[in-house]
Amino acid sequence: MRGVVAVVDDDEVLCTTIVRVLRLEGFDVAWSAVTGHDALRRAAGSGSPDALILDVALPDTDGRDLLGALRSRGVAAPALLLSARSSVADKVLGFGAGADDYLTKPFAIDELLARLDVLVRRAPGAAATEFVLDPVRHVVAGPGGTRPLSPTEYRLLAALVSRRGQVVRRASLISSAWPPGSVVRENTLDSYVARLRRALRDVAGRPSIATARGVGYRLD
Repeated sequence: MRGVVAVVDDDEVLCTTIVRVLRLEGFDVAWSAVTGHDALRRAAGSGSPDALILDVALPDTDGRDLLGALRSRGVAAPALLLSARSSVADKVLGFGAGADDYLTKPFAIDELLARLDVLVRRAPGAAATEFVLDPVRHVVAGPGGTRPLSPTEYRLLAALVSRRGQVVRRASLISSAWPPGSVVRENTLDSYVARLRRALRDVAGRPSIATARGVGYRLD
């Protein structure tokens, strides 16, 4: 077996085709879904796969937001984003959200398979978490309750979750959380991080966002 993969794409025909080809080529498909909500439900009932294939344009959420939600639930598998958007700015947003690879549509199936082989070789174990992100409602939830997040707060936290334990540079956080071309002052980023610290303290107690002075932030 070449690896275990999960697939999320709102195009049912394409999703079915990808699943069929993966199985024919020796991959095991853990689960597939056509919406973010369905993906979270299916992921909850299975272990972490070796790789994720996520479409960016889902009907109920952005695939990049879904990636953050899956990461917060302990799904640490490398992720390949699929998108018809081919601009450098869109790719930067995808990588900023924690994606490991980005493939534009339409694509050759042989290229998809080759990229998956690389991702499967990187697959880590599942990560422990104290809170979860909901990409549809844009909330963070934990033992202490639920807190709503603005779209910017959500993407900022998702970027930190995707690189948990690593220092994420300020420029990378800004490119992940704000639209391309936005002028964001340093104290604006600091204010958003302060809000996230309060939210995490309320819902989960222990998780903390550490400051790497002059560099960025790290979710411990």
